[in-house]
Amino acid sequence: MKNSASDQSFYIESEGDDDENSYKDGDGSDSDHSNDLNDDDDNNRESKTGSLNPTWPQSYRQTIDLYGSLPSPSLTFLGPPSISQLGSSFLSSSLIRRHTPDRLPSFIRPLLPPVEAEKPKDPRGSYYMPSPAISRKSSLRKAVLDKRASIAHEPPVSYQSTYGQAVLNGMNVLCGVGILSTPYAIREGGWIGLGILMLFACLSYYTGILLRHCLDSQPGLETYPDIGQAAFGITGRICISIILYVELYACCVEYIILESDNLSSLFPNAHLNFGAFELNSHHIFALATTLAVLPTVWLRDLSILSYLSAGGVIASTLVVACLFWIGTVDGVNVHAKGTALNLSSLPVAIGLYGYCYSGHAVFPNIYSSMQKPSEYPSVLLTSFGLCTLMYAGAAIMGYYMFGDEAKSQFTLNMPNNLVASKLAVWTTVVNPFTKYALTMAPVAMSLEELIPSSNTQSHLYSLLIRTLLVISTLLVGLSIPFFGLVSALIGSFLTMLVTLILPCACYLSILRGKLSLLQRVMCVLVIGIGVVASAIGSYSALSKIIDRLN
Repeated sequence: MKNSASDQSFYIESEGDDDENSYKDGDGSDSDHSNDLNDDDDNNRESKTGSLNPTWPQSYRQTIDLYGSLPSPSLTFLGPPSISQLGSSFLSSSLIRRHTPDRLPSFIRPLLPPVEAEKPKDPRGSYYMPSPAISRKSSLRKAVLDKRASIAHEPPVSYQSTYGQAVLNGMNVLCGVGILSTPYAIREGGWIGLGILMLFACLSYYTGILLRHCLDSQPGLETYPDIGQAAFGITGRICISIILYVELYACCVEYIILESDNLSSLFPNAHLNFGAFELNSHHIFALATTLAVLPTVWLRDLSILSYLSAGGVIASTLVVACLFWIGTVDGVNVHAKGTALNLSSLPVAIGLYGYCYSGHAVFPNIYSSMQKPSEYPSVLLTSFGLCTLMYAGAAIMGYYMFGDEAKSQFTLNMPNNLVASKLAVWTTVVNPFTKYALTMAPVAMSLEELIPSSNTQSHLYSLLIRTLLVISTLLVGLSIPFFGLVSALIGSFLTMLVTLILPCACYLSILRGKLSLLQRVMCVLVIGIGVVASAIGSYSALSKIIDRLN
């Protein structure tokens, strides 16, 4: 598999004593040929890495890799050495051998090294060697990756994952909070609308394969923004990155709403009075959630959270199992018949089903880190197949139990007096706490890149950026506290772009001269479906949100 642009080359330093002002060859004369060779190498490096590694965003690969890797954790907060030294690695990796990045040595050290820092200060006697000459399992390449990750103070680039690990990573990305809204989606769209879930599963699998072809089209492509740049230049990279970051930010808003709704269902009578201000249970638990996740967002090393977040598949499976237990063993159901098709609110169901397949931002990273890239289609098929079965099972059982009373999260319909209900609700409450910081990290790191590396207060700015991001999700969540409608809006607008429209557009642009008529027609058809679904779904979700607010 190809290496990332930033890891596309390494340098072997000359061991001879060179003159400080000139580089001489063996006969003592100035080596113009060597200088020309070095100049050519510099130009090659610029053409190979510069085109795929612009000034923004550089941190995408490292932060998104947290979704598909399990590095050795350590507690390291943003801040001065006195705080950083509190960090300690107390858990070792059990699935993938990792290297823990070193602690932050200085309060004024830049968050991200300048581009020049990755190049040798003295280029004399350095020769460029392309990475294909090195085996992927080479210990030398491993050392280079670890060194680069250590310098950047970010999680190291993930090593090769096995088939099973790749499947778990894919399912962990797909099995999110969207599964809670699937019974509500049947209520909005009817039983026939459930076919949209299957359609999106097939189309999302197809576009996931297209991303692989885009990655294989040229060396150095490893992430979604890389694909965007290869297809549409720097503008494409920046636009796709912004869309991905907005989607991640919106998911953090959903976590706040989710926590507020579920904790309020457990403690509905909670309230506080501050003079003329009165906080109900939703306000209290949204604020408490924000205060709880804020310290996790300050962590520099999110390895601990990546371990816990890897249990997202288990958490989703447990919640669905509790739903089936309540419906079959405890006998809590109304045997709802429902309607075959509800055209008036079908667009909302489209957005909810689309939100279930918002994992394409991570798929390129999973593919790039696979031990056997040829197994990627099988990994994708297994992940999509198992997740779709869970989605469909939860949707059918949930709507069969609660009927038209199904709420935006089926955990809110579960009777509070049952043990299975409490287990499902508390699992739903705990899981987002491990994912919030991982979801916000790419957004925060992208903004931190805009801080001048020479700024002596860069870490103070970083703390401020992360704190403001968290507070802003609280404000948005309190302003638009409609979990189902916000999910529908994200699924209709952002997910359709990331999952259906952009992969096909990039594929057509990158491989336009090598595609058959059938391939072009398929891409155009998928883009058309994505555009139509995005337009009607976004309009419907926005209209309902505005109506609720008014």
